[in-house]
Amino acid sequence: MQTLHPAGWAPPVGYSNGIMVPNGNLVFVAGQVGWNEQQVFESEDLVPQFEQALKNVLAVVASGGGEPHHICRMTAFCTNKPEYLAVRPQLGKIWRNLMGKHFPAMSMIFVSDLLDHPGKIELEATAVVPS
Repeated sequence: MQTLHPAGWAPPVGYSNGIMVPNGNLVFVAGQVGWNEQQVFESEDLVPQFEQALKNVLAVVASGGGEPHHICRMTAFCTNKPEYLAVRPQLGKIWRNLMGKHFPAMSMIFVSDLLDHPGKIELEATAVVPS
């Protein structure tokens, strides 16, 4: 996997602009929210929901034989921009604990609501697992 960074661009913070993958098996992870394996939200707070949603993404990737560094793209949908900005340092700590210093191509989209209440964040991902 190769990180793509056009010459002359300012470096992105906490994500990559692009990832090039030579070959492997694609794993597409549908939107994962902050509930546990039994689809129960254990918290209504953004920080624990983010941690659980990221753990859920990693569990799906692992079930396809992948590891965190195989994730090449991730999209996050969040319902509360001010809350997200306020807890960003905590989310960064969770990211480093679960993903290390691997930063896939990522987008953050703020939405009015999520299907699964009281969800505050939903993650989807694409991974390329070596053959």
